[in-house]
Amino acid sequence: MGASTTTSKGQTTIPKQVRDAMGIKDGTPLTWTLENGELKVRARTRRLEDFVAMVPPNGAHATVEDMNRAIGEAVTERMRRAASR
Repeated sequence: MGASTTTSKGQTTIPKQVRDAMGIKDGTPLTWTLENGELKVRARTRRLEDFVAMVPPNGAHATVEDMNRAIGEAVTERMRRAASR
């Protein structure tokens, strides 16, 4: 999909084709991880407004129990991912 080199300061340019495909714009946060000898880069391209737009304005309301369950599931998933690195 593209290739780049690093500068003496360790900087690199993400190829335009990759930036366009991933929706990467100026200031987009990137997460770099090493998994099994491979470098993986993830772009955080979603904003809070994107998530708010997914919820219908008059949709069902979540209970505190629903929110606690969702938080617990997210924490469990995050810990599972961290343990697999």
